[in-house]
Amino acid sequence: MTGTSPVDTQPGQTEAGLPQMPWLEARTRELLDEARQRGADEAEVSISASRALSVTARARRRESVEHEGDRAASLTVYCGKRTGSASTTDLSGDGLRAALDQALTIARFTEADDFAGLADAQLMAREHPELSLFHPWSLDAERALEMALELEAAALDYDARIVQTEGATVASRDGISVYGNSHGFVGTERASQHALSCQPLARADSGMQREVAFSQARHADDLQSVAAVGRLAGERAVSRLGAKTPPTSTASVLFTPRVARGLWGHLIGAISGGTLYRNASFLKDKIDESIAIEGLTLSQHPHRLRGLASAAFDGDGVATSERTLVENGVLRGYVLSAYTARRLGMTSTGNAGGVFNLDVAPGHDDFDALVAGMSRGLVVTELMGQGVNLVNGDYSRGAAGFWVENGEIAYPVENATIAGNLADMYRGIDALGSDVDLGAALRTPSVLIGSMTIAGS
Repeated sequence: MTGTSPVDTQPGQTEAGLPQMPWLEARTRELLDEARQRGADEAEVSISASRALSVTARARRRESVEHEGDRAASLTVYCGKRTGSASTTDLSGDGLRAALDQALTIARFTEADDFAGLADAQLMAREHPELSLFHPWSLDAERALEMALELEAAALDYDARIVQTEGATVASRDGISVYGNSHGFVGTERASQHALSCQPLARADSGMQREVAFSQARHADDLQSVAAVGRLAGERAVSRLGAKTPPTSTASVLFTPRVARGLWGHLIGAISGGTLYRNASFLKDKIDESIAIEGLTLSQHPHRLRGLASAAFDGDGVATSERTLVENGVLRGYVLSAYTARRLGMTSTGNAGGVFNLDVAPGHDDFDALVAGMSRGLVVTELMGQGVNLVNGDYSRGAAGFWVENGEIAYPVENATIAGNLADMYRGIDALGSDVDLGAALRTPSVLIGSMTIAGS
C-alpha cells in the first residue's frame, strides 16, 4: 500500500450507489499483503459499505426522512499468538494504513492466546453459490413517504379506537462486503433488506394499548402489502383493549411464532461456543443426548434463496452448510467459530456470527386447534425483560397476550410473568403448530408448553 495503488484511487459506483466490488477486493488484498510485509504471521480483513433510506409518517404527515451511507473496515493481525484488532470508517489508503498501525501496536502489547488465529485453511469456502440476496429497490423518498402514509392510514382507519401511531416506516438498505484472510481466501457478499413497520395505539375507557406489525424481505416484491401490514397492526392493537391481569396459577402457555423465536434463541445461545467454553450453559456436554420432546427438530439452511440469514461463508471464511442441530429432540451439534472450537478441542462448524436460517419443524395443528387444546392458560404475544439464566436454564419473563378458558380466548392479558426452566420447557412441549412464520430468519410455528408458572393477580 505504499505509493499509488488501487486502494488510493476512488471507486466507481454500482447501480445501488455503492463502491464497486473489485475496488473493495483490491483494498482487502493489499491490506493483507501490507500486514504480512510488516511482520504479521496472519491477518484477516473485512470491508463493507451500505446505503439506506428510511421514511417515517406519523399523524398522517411526514415525520422523518433519513438517508444513511456507511463504510467501514476492520482488521485483525496475529503475531505469534498475540492478537491486535482495529477498525476505521476511513477507507482511503492513509486511513487503512493507520488502522493497520494500530492493530500491530495492540498485538505487541497483548498477552499470548494459544487459541488465537485464523480458521484452518482447509475449511475455507471454495464454492460461492448465488443466493439471490441483492435486489435494490428503486425507491425514492417521495414514493417511500406515499407508502408510509398509506401504511399508517390502514392502521388508523381500521377502527375508530386507533387514535394515533408511534410511526409507520418504510425502509430499504443495500450493502456489499468483502472478507479476506492470509490463507488467500477472499469472499464477497451483496445483500438487500427492505421492511415495512407500523406501531399503532388504541384507546378505550379501559386504557391505551400499543402493538406492532412488520414485514421484511430481501426483495421488495416479497413484502406484504402496506395495507395488509397496517390492518394487522390495527387489529392487534384493538384486540389488546380491556387487558387484565391474569390469575396466578400453573397452566399451559402458548407462544405465538413472533415470541417463540426467543425460545429457540435461548437454545442456540446455550449451544454456542462462547457460552460452552465458559462453562455457562445448562446444555454443555449434551451432544447426542435427548434435550427436548421427540417431535422437536431444528435445522440450519444457509443457502436458501433470498433467505434473511443466508450466507456462503461465516465470519471466519469457513464454508456454511446444511445442519441439523436438534433431531427428534436429540442434540446433534454445537454452534462454533474457529476460536470457540479450539477452546473446546473441536472443529469449527462454520457458525462464526451465529446460525444461518434456522427452521423449527412444524406440527399438524393450526393456531385455533392449539388454543382449543389448551383448556386453560395463557397465549403469549409479547415478552418483556431479560430474565433468562443460561447457566442453569432458569426462565422468567414479563408477558402479555390472551387468557384462555375452556379452550377459547376469554380476554386480553397484561402485567403477567411466566416462569419455568428451559430444560423442563423443552421437554414439556405439548404441541408445535402448523402456523410457521415464513417472514423471519428463524422460522418457527407456535409452541404449546403444557405447564408453566403464571404470576398475576
